[in-house]
Amino acid sequence: MIIRLFSVLFLFTFTSVFSQTKVSGHVFDENNEPISYANVIFQGSTEGTTTNENGKFYLESRETWEQLTISFIGYETLIVSLDKKVNYNLEFILKEETAQLDAVVLMTGKQSKKNNPAIDILRKVWENKRENGLKRFNQYEYDKYEKVEFDINTIDSALIKSKLFRGMEFVFNEVDTSRVTGKTYLPMFINEAASRVYGDNALDKQKEVLKGNKNSGFNDNQVIIDFVDDLYSDYNVYDNYLKFFDKSFVSPLSRTGIGTYNYVLSDSAYIDNKWCYNIIYYPRRKNELTFKGDFWVADTTYAVKEINLQASKSANINWVKEIYIEQEFDVLNDSLFLVKRDYMMSDFAFSKKEKSRGVYGKRTTLYDNYEFDIQKDKKFYEAEVYDYDKDVYYRGDEFWEENRLESLNKDEEGVYKMLDTLKTVKKFKQIYNLGSILSSGYIEFNTLPLDYGPIFSTFGFNEVEGLRLRTGGRTYFGRNDLWRLEGFLAYGFKDDKFKYGISGKWLLDKKSRFIISGGNRRDVEQIGASLTTSTDVLGRSLASSAIVGTGSNDKLTSINLTSFAMEAEPFRNLIFRAGANYRTLESASPTFSLDYNTSTGVESEIKQFETSLSLFYFPGRKMTGFGVERHDANDDYSRIFAQISRGDKSMFDSDFDYTKVQFSYVQPWQIGGFGRLTTSIEAGKTFGEVPLGLLSVIPGNQSYFSIYNTFSQLDFYEFVSDTYTSFHLEHNFNGRLFSRIPFLRKMNLREIISVRGVWGEISDENVALSTTNHPFSIPLVAPSDEIYYEYGLGIGNIFKVFRIDFNFRGNYLDSPGARKFGVTGSFGFNF
Repeated sequence: MIIRLFSVLFLFTFTSVFSQTKVSGHVFDENNEPISYANVIFQGSTEGTTTNENGKFYLESRETWEQLTISFIGYETLIVSLDKKVNYNLEFILKEETAQLDAVVLMTGKQSKKNNPAIDILRKVWENKRENGLKRFNQYEYDKYEKVEFDINTIDSALIKSKLFRGMEFVFNEVDTSRVTGKTYLPMFINEAASRVYGDNALDKQKEVLKGNKNSGFNDNQVIIDFVDDLYSDYNVYDNYLKFFDKSFVSPLSRTGIGTYNYVLSDSAYIDNKWCYNIIYYPRRKNELTFKGDFWVADTTYAVKEINLQASKSANINWVKEIYIEQEFDVLNDSLFLVKRDYMMSDFAFSKKEKSRGVYGKRTTLYDNYEFDIQKDKKFYEAEVYDYDKDVYYRGDEFWEENRLESLNKDEEGVYKMLDTLKTVKKFKQIYNLGSILSSGYIEFNTLPLDYGPIFSTFGFNEVEGLRLRTGGRTYFGRNDLWRLEGFLAYGFKDDKFKYGISGKWLLDKKSRFIISGGNRRDVEQIGASLTTSTDVLGRSLASSAIVGTGSNDKLTSINLTSFAMEAEPFRNLIFRAGANYRTLESASPTFSLDYNTSTGVESEIKQFETSLSLFYFPGRKMTGFGVERHDANDDYSRIFAQISRGDKSMFDSDFDYTKVQFSYVQPWQIGGFGRLTTSIEAGKTFGEVPLGLLSVIPGNQSYFSIYNTFSQLDFYEFVSDTYTSFHLEHNFNGRLFSRIPFLRKMNLREIISVRGVWGEISDENVALSTTNHPFSIPLVAPSDEIYYEYGLGIGNIFKVFRIDFNFRGNYLDSPGARKFGVTGSFGFNF
């Protein structure tokens, strides 16, 4: 998803004020030291905020207020008059209260948990803690309105006068000021969606029916929407951890919150005729995934009425300068609080410096018209709508006037008009197209239904081909094409040979997603880099083109693959696939042998027809698109794969009869505030006698890249098996440990540990089959004496983009050329 962020940052790095009262400033003590997390509120209201770590704050209201109250425990409350509606860069000094000097000491460090009324109320919240109010009913349904917006922020004269906007100055007529940060911003994209949500708690089912969608004109807006929806996933403030940007933040309502936050009882007031307490909270330590803010709690039910959360700027998260969340609950009766409004805003930027320019990503969700215990047939929830209804995206003004749960303000209405004009500007279209290329990897030809790419595969290198150049393309009429053709042509300067591939796929039935596909590829590939034989005609592993490595990458195979397959998805995320392929395999290098013995001598080419039946199950996966190709909208789902393959000697003059069964299961786990664990297991067995080219090679890694599901200290073909079981465990603590070490804290490094192992065996018959007199025959050895294992220690987030892994081989150290230790790395953009 991070690639989408950089696409958005690129596209939008190129703004009418409705608020009546605006205030910004600094709060200091008498020693001129900033006071963090001081309470700032408009006198006589419930509208307020808290200062950040540097004592800064910004506050605005649509109403007119004449006084401001600033308070912090241990200091005298300060009430100041506001002479103007707009008051920027004010400075306030709080004086210590002599009687509360002890409290000041406590509040600057770890706060006492005894005799604290705020914590007493928090315990009441836990005692009365309940799941979302919807869980109290058998069935529920409600209207949902969601508004997604992107804005360039920190608009100044330098940006307005820059060459980038020359000819597009009219866009700055829409500049506004953020009510959260006080920065100027320019709205550049808006999308609205209205839907009806149905749920059945007894069946544990939920279905959302989209009634209308409207956006400010980008053709491919779904990519942006999916990006925001995945980052701003649904959450429950009562949970111990709240997940944002693939990170688990400690909730201020968590039972573990007392050890993470300081709490202060600040105020009490009536809200919607309910007497509520106001509690301010802020983190005890820096660099942890925490928030600051406040919440209002009803005095009888101890349910949260309002809450706001603002991520600490020192939190170990990349490319995000601000995170601000508001959630309001509607009181249906004395014991039922339902979410009424949810607002989240993030400031995406390459730098966290105060004056750095970035992009606001906002999502506002409103809920209304709740109805309960209206039972629907089970089939209603099981029927998955895959068809693309164009009418949903072309609703008229009457529909939106009726279904908007919150009216657009003047700025938001202006975005639609401004974007229509902006898209006619040649310069903007060029910038937009460049951003699209970086996002998809393909260059679009507007006059033809054809894309060139992927551009990132243009260059490659290996011992057989030398420098490899590749060109390719695909048909592309739109995101929801029912059919697609792809192809490539490559040339190796060392072997002086052309390689090619062509494939096609066609979606015949949208409801069951019945797809037929097929193609042919002639190429050079490293087939010892994966346990699962690929039937992807255009697929090619990174190991096939690694430019530098720990050893010679000459054990490559010339492959000629022809395949045909049919697949269907009768239930969401459950896919059945039946396929057939015919392949020929032979060594692509004189220093590598795939020779095998036959009754008449030695053969060097394998000719094999194979059929397969596969099952894929992806619980929790979210997809976008309705065409023959769809795209993942999240990456935190499980992956289950099972396959049975049958090699048939009687078909197409094939060489071998065999049956192969395989299974794999990959599961990511979010371990609360301790990071993310990824586990995988894989097992397989081949029944029948087969040569090296059809056996299961334990995947080695001779590159300097960290590649998950390979063994970093194994060379290609070091272990070969016909029966195997492997496991991989990798845990990323997301800086949980390093944040406790003072001299490492500011570097925001992240610690990773991993362990991986494999057991396998190979029959004497299969060993004998591939043991020839070829001088470069590979001795077939399986890790059957004991489980081969490796472990690794990694440091991630180096300069925000690099990761280094230190890998150790655990056993089989006496094997010829065994690599006991190695260093691998990877490059990537992660939050």
